[in-house]
Amino acid sequence: MNKWIDISQPLTNDNAHWPRDIPFSFKLTYTKEQTSSVNVGHITTSLHNGTHLDAPFHVHSTGKTIDELNINCFIGTALVVDVHHTNKITTEHLEKYNYDDVKHVLLRTSFPNSPKRFPKQIPFIDPTIAPFLHKKGIVLLGVDLPSVDPLDSKALATHHALNRCNIHILENIILGHVTEGLYTLIALPLAIQGADASPTRAVLQPLEKENNV
Repeated sequence: MNKWIDISQPLTNDNAHWPRDIPFSFKLTYTKEQTSSVNVGHITTSLHNGTHLDAPFHVHSTGKTIDELNINCFIGTALVVDVHHTNKITTEHLEKYNYDDVKHVLLRTSFPNSPKRFPKQIPFIDPTIAPFLHKKGIVLLGVDLPSVDPLDSKALATHHALNRCNIHILENIILGHVTEGLYTLIALPLAIQGADASPTRAVLQPLEKENNV
């Protein structure tokens, strides 16, 4: 059996984070020496640090929260698409692929994803890819970017377009060590009641059949 490939960012105390948002921090509350039995730690973090899934509630006050989402949407066949040759990703770059039995699309962009550095600019994802992917039966779009929209966007057109098409959003994955092709994806969020997002451990396994598209 093929080995699983981790495509998630490790959460560390020096992770880059969204400006003015809460950084990730892990600390020991009690040490084994203090308790005589165990180490006990705690974390503080924005839910949008590192690899994470956005819930519709992130951009819609009446949208579903992360604990209300169907976990079956986060397990299944994924197509990794290499779009590193462009900084504007449109349907034109996705049309040549076969989406039979594919539930998830992961975009490997030109962005050199670095967990320690928050970017000033990222590749643009055209909102029109949302209805295109919806027609192909896609239920999740993953990106190796901190957002599917420009970093200074307030309208969040691509977030809204994907939500209208019932396509879930997985952000801040790492795909530099992954080749284009078909995989099994597992990207499960935590069941945080009422939350707008969740940290996610995302992993891929190459399909046993020939890994081509």
